[in-house]
Amino acid sequence: MDSERSLKKITVLGSTGSIGVNTLDVVARHPDRMQIVALTANRDVDRLLAQCRQVHPRLAVMADAGAAARLRAGISEHGLSTEVLAGEEGLSVAASLSDVQCVVAGIVGAAGLLPTLAAASAGKHILLANKEALVMAGNLFMDAVRKWKATLLPVDSEHNAIFQCLPSTFGARGFRASGVRRILLTASGGPFRTRSVESLAEVTPDEACAHPNWVMGRKISVDSATMMNKGLEVIEAHWLFGAGAEQIQVVIHPQSIVHSMVEYVDGSVLAQLGNPDMRTPIAHALAWPERIESGVEPLNLFDVGRLDFEEPDERRFPCVKLAYDALAAGGSGTAVLNAANEVAVEAFLKGRLPFNAIASVIDRTLQGTNITPVDSIEDILVADRSAREGATAIVDRFDTA
Repeated sequence: MDSERSLKKITVLGSTGSIGVNTLDVVARHPDRMQIVALTANRDVDRLLAQCRQVHPRLAVMADAGAAARLRAGISEHGLSTEVLAGEEGLSVAASLSDVQCVVAGIVGAAGLLPTLAAASAGKHILLANKEALVMAGNLFMDAVRKWKATLLPVDSEHNAIFQCLPSTFGARGFRASGVRRILLTASGGPFRTRSVESLAEVTPDEACAHPNWVMGRKISVDSATMMNKGLEVIEAHWLFGAGAEQIQVVIHPQSIVHSMVEYVDGSVLAQLGNPDMRTPIAHALAWPERIESGVEPLNLFDVGRLDFEEPDERRFPCVKLAYDALAAGGSGTAVLNAANEVAVEAFLKGRLPFNAIASVIDRTLQGTNITPVDSIEDILVADRSAREGATAIVDRFDTA
């Protein structure tokens, strides 16, 4: 077979973020197996231009039109042949290119929903790192995956670990027939696991973004500090694995070595372990069902020494319960949760909201928003806009108090 035709062709949505950068690192280790065809970013022109010079994609997309114009000028200046598009339409084009087999969905936030849905509707192998596709529109997204026969492979380290620990027949058989009792979803506890609850009002954005184990973007780092990221992952696990809320247990594990576990009815508990490096789940998903070199250092259990586990403290981490509540509410509840969290985190990062008020903004938005049935993407977008308006009004009151 011709080597060009045998290459796995890949689109990376959100290539300038941590998932995208790590994906390019893994792909670069396997030039005989993989080829980057399209890259997308929001506004980081310099980094995307550098990536275009590195991998020579056929297409590059900026979500921001002004940034796209600057990228186009840079592409021309360096004599590259990469086509540049902009906006949601461009993102959807990148996600559904006919010769691309694999789409890495690494855009953070609600902005990743529509291009990830486009990838599902094009029947792609989707390496899902964007939480919002499932948090905001889980039923619609999973319906699209099934309808268009897309393949969904989780890239979040926890969901990828669960995927690895489940039996190969799980997708067709589900919990009961597979003998699975529950999912144990691990969390590091972030930088404030042992900090006094009373002092959380004084937390600065830089402190919240200083994760002890992982290097991530600022928004997801704050989500880790509040443990909202784990709440969102509970919702993801519900849709990915058909798990009821009562079948998903959050477990704090500060070393971030056990990435998650699956408990079986016979008493067995299977765990996936590894150094905290996103290249492991990315490499697993890129090569599945095979295994390839990721560049990650082998795990040395003697260096690790001990593995600790504890229950989350609800006073310290109220966002976990808010996520369970939104999942129980059904309909637009999880979209409202996500929108309120994005507004609150942005306000905190801009110095307009105390860290310990993030959960309060989310709670008050959930309480003050009418939760409605969701039958279309338009329903999701309406709920998202309404929740953002409500959450912004709540933040404004905090800001002027």
